[in-house]
Amino acid sequence: MNEHAGRTAFITGGSSGIGRSVALLLAREGASVAVSAPSHDEAQAVADSLAADGAKAIAVAADVRDGPAVAAAIGETVRAFGGLDILVTSAGVQRYGTVADTSEKTWDEVFAVNVKGVYLTAQAALPYLRRSGAGAIVVVSSVQAHVTQSGVAAYAASKGALNALTRSMAIDEASHGVRVNAVCPGSVDTPMLRWSAAQFSDGSPRAVQETVNEWGRSHPLGRVARPEEVAQVVSFLASTRASFVTGEDVRVDGGLLASLAVRIPEGES
Repeated sequence: MNEHAGRTAFITGGSSGIGRSVALLLAREGASVAVSAPSHDEAQAVADSLAADGAKAIAVAADVRDGPAVAAAIGETVRAFGGLDILVTSAGVQRYGTVADTSEKTWDEVFAVNVKGVYLTAQAALPYLRRSGAGAIVVVSSVQAHVTQSGVAAYAASKGALNALTRSMAIDEASHGVRVNAVCPGSVDTPMLRWSAAQFSDGSPRAVQETVNEWGRSHPLGRVARPEEVAQVVSFLASTRASFVTGEDVRVDGGLLASLAVRIPEGES
């Protein structure tokens, strides 16, 4: 399937988790892919894997908090492939704490990566996306933009900001032919999720897996998502099949937000 043949994609957070799965899928579907991550070695490992399968791929090291570095990485991508059609912003961090106990440093870190990073990357990419004729941005947000658990004030606030930013960019860029959408995953089996699970257990592999399984049971489908399942939705939103979809945030949450917290016994209504 060559859904994205002849197109170029730039993916932040592309060395692991959802971003890596997006890079693998878009490459399989014909796109030339720039894998971006703070670590060049980690980005290069993914790019090498793609190239070994016959895809066109490069690694571009950039911290999304660093505007000049991000702009340089976008420029390198355009020079390598001749343009830019798709931007996927998957870089993100998770930190725990309430407003009362979250330090200013932690708050600023979360917003710098999760929100400012999207702003800086989109700002650098938009001049080229506008020239594409079918430019698309897909922002990886979270169900925590809609609802939240306790103790994730900075993270939840940053994801709410991302959904608002998605809508704003969608309206501003519509006249330039660039579509902007977000995906809002529930729990996804990524290194970040397993890091989180370690914070709520003794950190042993068995305890981490038990915690992941417990979180999975909170989803009506009974498990956490696989990164490639989120990548499929990202691919659709970035494709011309979604040519009349913009300003949306699409939940990929196994029914999590569709369910009530309290189960009603059978026979009652």
